[in-house]
Amino acid sequence: MFVKRDDLNGLGGGGNKLRKLEFLVGEALARGADTIITVGARQSNHARLTAAAAARAGLQCELVLTRLVPRHDADYLENGNILLDSLFGAHVHDLPGSANALAFAEARAAELRAQGRNVYVCPLGGSSPVGCLGYANCAAEIVAQADALNVSFDAIVGPNGSGGMHAGLVAGMAALGRATPPIVGYGVYGEAGAARAATLDKANQTVRLIDPALSIASEAVVVDGGHLGEGYGIPTDGMLHAVRLLASTEGLLLDPVYGGKAFAGLLHALETGVYRAGQRVLFVMTGGLPGLYAYRSAF
Repeated sequence: MFVKRDDLNGLGGGGNKLRKLEFLVGEALARGADTIITVGARQSNHARLTAAAAARAGLQCELVLTRLVPRHDADYLENGNILLDSLFGAHVHDLPGSANALAFAEARAAELRAQGRNVYVCPLGGSSPVGCLGYANCAAEIVAQADALNVSFDAIVGPNGSGGMHAGLVAGMAALGRATPPIVGYGVYGEAGAARAATLDKANQTVRLIDPALSIASEAVVVDGGHLGEGYGIPTDGMLHAVRLLASTEGLLLDPVYGGKAFAGLLHALETGVYRAGQRVLFVMTGGLPGLYAYRSAF
């Protein structure tokens, strides 16, 4: 088993969203933006890293965060990512779980534009086609690193939340024009069929930014929804086991919302013979370490 350490990216505590934000903040700056607004759940890794990237780029940042996950303990509400959002200087709008965060963000953007501000609205997870280019670029990086190590992978696996990382990897591999291993996303946000359809659509939009003649076959996107549990951000026994196992055997820290559930899915695949002895699997470790502090009571 190999691990792609996207938790080590060097800004804001690290994490996979920074690859998307490299392109999204670049687009915002190219448009002359002075403010960036994005949306997410209260413990959103994407929101935290948007705040950090905005601070680095000199942008004002507003975060529209919903109480989507039914957790009400003090650690979840005030520790982890939400603490860092404040340290990075972001203004947080705290909305109930039933709220339409994107609609609120667009209304807030209109209000700020009326005051003369130039506002860039970033989607959930940063998973626009432009944001997904970050993971198309990562696909090229994976291929280059594999070639340098003289290894080939039988599968690439990771979490599938808003679908941007998964879509970008699929699009990037297609643009490279090489035979590639299956790219499997373990669903952590919603129903697997809907996640697969959304990811396929994003992959096609992304690959057409690279080459308008390319398209993604439907079978190229694989989403396994068997380890979601009761819903987004709700702990499972498999996730708790996966986090403890990787921490106690390798010293690697998975987050409880994304990587923990994806690694639980990979462990199940190993136990059930999906991958055989001698095959090489690449796990994309997406970061989200602050979430462990927010989920202290679950452990």
